[in-house]
Amino acid sequence: MRFRLLVVGRLRSGPFKELQTFYAARIVPPPVIVEVDERRSLPPVQLKAREGELILGALPAGVPFLALDERGVQWSSRALAERIAAWRDRGSPELTFAIGGADGLHSMVLDRADVTLSLGSMTWPHLLVRGMLLEQLYRVQQILAGHPYHRG
Repeated sequence: MRFRLLVVGRLRSGPFKELQTFYAARIVPPPVIVEVDERRSLPPVQLKAREGELILGALPAGVPFLALDERGVQWSSRALAERIAAWRDRGSPELTFAIGGADGLHSMVLDRADVTLSLGSMTWPHLLVRGMLLEQLYRVQQILAGHPYHRG
């Protein structure tokens, strides 16, 4: 199963990029990472709406869509693996995830999501969340393969 990440903003070189690259290289097949970026200077409310439009415009049709938000459901790594396995077993070729910018995701994106997922009740920098999600997706693949990477 392929993973697609729709993410707000562009990563430049540095530790966040290194973390993303580190885990993306371990996932098979490699994840598709689509960076959407509104370059115009807009007021925060308008910017968040524009980012939402860009994410929805990049969303493939007919695949499960998960939006990351601190108010979403919190699953263990094993529960995430079970959900992903269920989608895979139902024939879904891909899962798409959305990660918002500094102000999060617009309600239009959250409303469109099949699942709103949280990586915990703490607030995380959106650039760090990319690496955290990719690590979890790598972990899911290892759980489903019966590999000892996941010891939980």
